[in-house]
Amino acid sequence: MNDTEKLLKECNAGIKMGVSSIEEVLDNVKGEKLKEILASSKEEHQRLGSETREILERFDMEGKEPNLMAKGMSWLKTNVMISMDDSDNTIADLITDGCNMGVKSLNKYLNQYKAADEKAKDITKKLINMEASLAEKMREYL
Repeated sequence: MNDTEKLLKECNAGIKMGVSSIEEVLDNVKGEKLKEILASSKEEHQRLGSETREILERFDMEGKEPNLMAKGMSWLKTNVMISMDDSDNTIADLITDGCNMGVKSLNKYLNQYKAADEKAKDITKKLINMEASLAEKMREYL
């Protein structure tokens, strides 16, 4: 498997994790504006996920599922924190943490898979920007 494929697989897993995290908290959001921001971000992630899947299919490859341990820990943290305080502040805090982890991981993969083609790098950078932008939008709710 070459760097392009590896980078796209990591993006695909990150997108799935992002969509899953947003879906996990969406029903608990109280403010309409925050709900709109998260729903819009989920749609953006899904669009980029479709683009990523199409490219992977051209390589005759399937996407990658998020790390089971990371997904489980995320689910546990989310549910424990929301059960203690289900305010929009808590949700913004959880989403911010997820975005920051995503940005960190994606930059690591971008550096690790230097030989990936420009299209894969562009998708990765687009995802990094989406995550950073969402984290920034969460600041007013922290």
